[in-house]
Amino acid sequence: MADHYEVLGVSRDATPDEIKKAYRRLARELHPDVNPGAEASERFKQVTHAYDVLSDPKQRQQYDLGGQGGFGGQGFGGFGDIFETFFGAGQASRGPRSRRERGQDALIRVEVGLDEVIFGTHRDIEVDTAVVCETCHGSCCQPGTSPVTCDICGGTGSIQRSVRSLLGNVMTSSPCGTCRGYGTIIATPCVTCQGQGRVRARRTVPVDIPAGVDTGVRLQMPGSGEAGPAGGPNGDLYLEIKVRNHEVFSRNGDDLLCTLEVAMTDAILGTTTTVHALDGDVDVELRPGLQSGEILTVKDRGVTRLRGAGRGDLKIGVQVVTPTKLSSKERDLIQQFASSKKPAAPQLSHFQQGLFARLRDRFLG
Repeated sequence: MADHYEVLGVSRDATPDEIKKAYRRLARELHPDVNPGAEASERFKQVTHAYDVLSDPKQRQQYDLGGQGGFGGQGFGGFGDIFETFFGAGQASRGPRSRRERGQDALIRVEVGLDEVIFGTHRDIEVDTAVVCETCHGSCCQPGTSPVTCDICGGTGSIQRSVRSLLGNVMTSSPCGTCRGYGTIIATPCVTCQGQGRVRARRTVPVDIPAGVDTGVRLQMPGSGEAGPAGGPNGDLYLEIKVRNHEVFSRNGDDLLCTLEVAMTDAILGTTTTVHALDGDVDVELRPGLQSGEILTVKDRGVTRLRGAGRGDLKIGVQVVTPTKLSSKERDLIQQFASSKKPAAPQLSHFQQGLFARLRDRFLG
């Protein structure tokens, strides 16, 4: 393996300024834009790596010690080194850490209509997230290249050094500062993703929203979150549902609720009417003598149950509408009807049995 000092053409006691000047001179000479040859490109990588190591005082010291280090100065090491020896060295013994990591999860809020949750719906969700780089396919390297073994730690991802302590000379292990514990170096990073193996992009995720969902329900889509670094597995995508309020219908569990305004004459004589429900028309029979506050139940015309079979009901609360404007003829007819019936005077009744209580609780029974 080439010596970094020889690569840059400087002595081992060269000052930082001398190292910098040597690197700039060689970089101008060997840069691919100036010298596109394969040999020059390889030398440019070596020069850049050598400068990265020797320009960092800590890495240069480790390199000068051959990756093994010395006593790190005069006197005894601190207690931190002792603890690192007994509790930290085992971690490095597991070998270099992987660049591949799992991507983060993502949360998106999706708004749907009440009519869409009866039978479920399909959506194509636009997600702005991290995706695998199409240039390097997650390798982090420029096409045609690959990671090179770190010449400081020899691919182990850690540096061992001897520390003098109260217990004598002990060996400690710490992550390599050159490769950051990976054991390899990306000498030629992918220019598209800057060596990350992933880029930000907008993608479309097809989603089947099941029937019966309600506001606050979260749907998990495994593997649909952002791509992990260096081609790591995707995280999960979570969809938080919000059901829009409807101008006519409301929801109580799996039941749909609405109010039907009935003319006084229809309430007295009875009739059949058509209600325009969310999933089609429903014929409703109004029996003679229908009262305000009564509930008409249409079975199995509510929301499909999220967990389980069948549907809820459609519950229709009746509100008898009393006319406020009558013609003279209509008023005469109503008076004749009232005279023939001779109704009793209005009387109070218990609140829980009265009209207002029934109106308040009409959908809760």
